[in-house]
Amino acid sequence: MPGYDPRKLTTSEEDYLKALYLLTEWEETPVGTGALADQLGLSPASATAMVQKLAAKNLVDHIPRGAISLRATGRREALRMVRRHRILETFLRDELGYGWDEVHDEAEQLEHTVTDRFIDALHARLGHPAVDPHGDAIPSAAGVLAARDAQRLDRFDGPRAVICRVSDEDPEFLRRAKDLGLVPGAVIEIPHGLDYISASLIWVREL
Repeated sequence: MPGYDPRKLTTSEEDYLKALYLLTEWEETPVGTGALADQLGLSPASATAMVQKLAAKNLVDHIPRGAISLRATGRREALRMVRRHRILETFLRDELGYGWDEVHDEAEQLEHTVTDRFIDALHARLGHPAVDPHGDAIPSAAGVLAARDAQRLDRFDGPRAVICRVSDEDPEFLRRAKDLGLVPGAVIEIPHGLDYISASLIWVREL
């Protein structure tokens, strides 16, 4: 039965595995090729072809015209890339002065060019941070993630909360959120309506 060697995965294969993980990290919903294609900005046909390749390497399970899910080997590889990405984002902000709205695209490029040894050393140099600049948990070198107890702000019904995570998918949103003080660790009073911000992109925990 064919297997995989992480040293031989292509950049595209790494991106697909990471995207599959991220699509279900905070929303446990089935992922099809359409959603995967949208996440990566590619055509559904391209996504289908890549999913078939990943399935042949025993990295994903795929029901034709149905859901795609990571197998244990695929999840390990996805978390390895997530770890790289989030540590690099933290380094770019803390050591090089990048804004939290700038680190994502830079880390996307760098994560494919460094080694796990480099990432482990960088993580130690940074003081072993548990989360990245946006509040997303950094997986351990063994692929373990801390438990989460946050929920989306638009689904939260308490009067006060602390922000745990802000989605990094939209740089303009990140700039606006920072201007409003809506950053991880900030304590907020929940206003009626939440019309001034995209509440679906912020995760909070009750105080």
